[in-house]
Amino acid sequence: MRDVFQQELHEVQERLVEIAELVAASMKNATTAFGDVNVELAEQVIEEDARIDELALSLDELAIQILARQQPVARDLRIVVSALRMSASLERMGDMAEHIAQLARYRFPERVVAKGLRGTFRKMGELDVEIVGKLVELLRTQNLTFAEEIRDIDDKIDELHVSVFDKVLSEKWSGSIGDTVDATLASRYHERFADHAVSIARKVKYLSTGEWAPDISATKKSAE
Repeated sequence: MRDVFQQELHEVQERLVEIAELVAASMKNATTAFGDVNVELAEQVIEEDARIDELALSLDELAIQILARQQPVARDLRIVVSALRMSASLERMGDMAEHIAQLARYRFPERVVAKGLRGTFRKMGELDVEIVGKLVELLRTQNLTFAEEIRDIDDKIDELHVSVFDKVLSEKWSGSIGDTVDATLASRYHERFADHAVSIARKVKYLSTGEWAPDISATKKSAE
């Protein structure tokens, strides 16, 4: 029974990696669609989000079955429960990529953001693609170096997120109401995508070290 349990835990890890890889591909395509006004690619991202949702649900069902059959305790229990939470975060990351693609599709053939912000969003997209790539490797290898790198990238995305709001709230901003709404929504989607990656990284680190790092992002949100 112990061997079967270990095989099931390994399957949980493999499924998390599989979902993370799909999320990575989704965000890469979404940022390309967003920046290049590629409506076909945007629609592909939107359609493929259902696959991420399906795999996340399947993983949740596996985890619940493990809890029912194996009745794990201590660290094994934490692994299964954490997998459920990571699955939910990955599903939300897929949703953020889908939302970015939806903005590109809705505004086609126009660009989503005003010219003065395009460089900022290009950088945010690059950083989100980078952060989810690090997340895939973290889930695959459990190498905590990736967790630290994810946190550092998230800080850069937060800075860009703040800069977007500073821009659209400044007296020099000449964008329309639609431009303002699009910019704030898109910035929020990029920022939340990275926050979910940080949340997963914290859980992986906790499972490896037993130390629970304070949720800096949560504190930051409550202060806003």
